[in-house]
Amino acid sequence: MLRKLITIAAPLGILAAGAGAIAVMNSLKPTIERTAFESDPPSVFFTVATAGPATLDVYAQGEVRPRTDISLTAQVAGQIVSMSDAFVNGGAFEKGDVLIKIEDAPYRATAAAAQARLAQEEAEATLARRDYEDLARAEGPTELALRKPQLEQARAEYRAARLDLERTTIRANFKGRVRERTVGEGQYVTPGAQLGRIFSTDVAEIQLPLTDTDLAKLGLPVVFIETRENPGPSATLSAFIAGQPHEWSARMTRTNGAIDPTTRQISAIAVVDDPYGVGASANGAPLTMGLFVDAKIEGSRLDNAIILPRAALHGRDAVYVIEEDNVIKRRQVQIVSSDKDTFTVASGLTPGERIVTSPLRGAGDGDTVTPAEPPSTGEPDVADPATDANAGTTAGPDQ
Repeated sequence: MLRKLITIAAPLGILAAGAGAIAVMNSLKPTIERTAFESDPPSVFFTVATAGPATLDVYAQGEVRPRTDISLTAQVAGQIVSMSDAFVNGGAFEKGDVLIKIEDAPYRATAAAAQARLAQEEAEATLARRDYEDLARAEGPTELALRKPQLEQARAEYRAARLDLERTTIRANFKGRVRERTVGEGQYVTPGAQLGRIFSTDVAEIQLPLTDTDLAKLGLPVVFIETRENPGPSATLSAFIAGQPHEWSARMTRTNGAIDPTTRQISAIAVVDDPYGVGASANGAPLTMGLFVDAKIEGSRLDNAIILPRAALHGRDAVYVIEEDNVIKRRQVQIVSSDKDTFTVASGLTPGERIVTSPLRGAGDGDTVTPAEPPSTGEPDVADPATDANAGTTAGPDQ
């Protein structure tokens, strides 16, 4: 019996002793005082809003094309007896130059015969009128009696013969160049035979696709035609030729007046006069047909625009302004132009305000921040407001 009591009491005593030891240790544990943790406001970079003049330029691309590009075809049959030295691929010619001469002997004979018949009919018509006057009849003479139908027919045949004779000499109707020659001297051609292709070089045209926002920047309506009272915007074309940059001056003369159903854009036509002559670049490079060029079109001018780095834009049209107490406020602004690096603000900001240009981590509208000027890199943080406000193909914040 005693052994049984000992067996039961021993574990209980051990447990009691352990509990007592834990209680003593807890009473001897030092008390830890709790203190509130205060973090510093997040640091943000900023730039100071500066107002100045800006131009809402528009950028586009297009291919240089001639205003006139036609196929030369023969209008009469015959053998080619001579060709101009300029009528070769790439050859240049002036307006009125003879390009091809077709054998004209048969046409000269036909014209001479038609002329003789006309002279004969004129003489017979004169004789018929005299005869009628000698008869002194009361009623007037008929046209047939005076041989007027025969005379008109003779005149028409003579004009047709002269026209065929003139068509044996093929002249250039404009100043241009030869794109392709498809015949040779001595070859016999028939009416409608293609002789070659030529294009004009008096005017070069570049079709530039524009968005609705681009039209707004340029101040152009959907249907526009340049007049003396309402000239189109000026443009600068640029391209690399043989590894060297070249620029040409152009002007916008019209829009094509229709929206492309595929791209939903409208094209405006830029024109360069005499692209192979006075319209060439400053170092003498002609604006060759088929060249792909970049176009910078001068847009509307703003007197008090603010240009900010792209990093300052939050959402579609909002920025964060650092107020005097270093509290940031979200503000809607009117953006009139943007590109991959900058955007231009027309209203919503005041010059001198500090605009956040770094990501907001752990801060939002109404929070306090620590302003920090961005490290100097030797270049300005944003573009000079007096320079272009747009340097890419995007035309606005909604693109």
